[in-house]
Amino acid sequence: MSAESSDPGHGHSPAAWTAVIIMLIGFVVGVFAFWFDQPWVVVACAIVVVIGPIVGLIMARAGYGVNGPKYQPKGH
Repeated sequence: MSAESSDPGHGHSPAAWTAVIIMLIGFVVGVFAFWFDQPWVVVACAIVVVIGPIVGLIMARAGYGVNGPKYQPKGH
């Protein structure tokens, strides 16, 4: 068994990167909103953080996940 076949490949797809970026932006903006005492922005950012994995799942089902037909793996 080679090292390539044992790697599940999680996290190396457009769907995964998009989900993580959306959640990261929501989290960072939410932290600053909490710091500046803006509760409605904190709630909006919490919703954005929840939307991130949903977008990732939709993209994965559209073929942009690790085993999807639109995913093109890059060599390391």
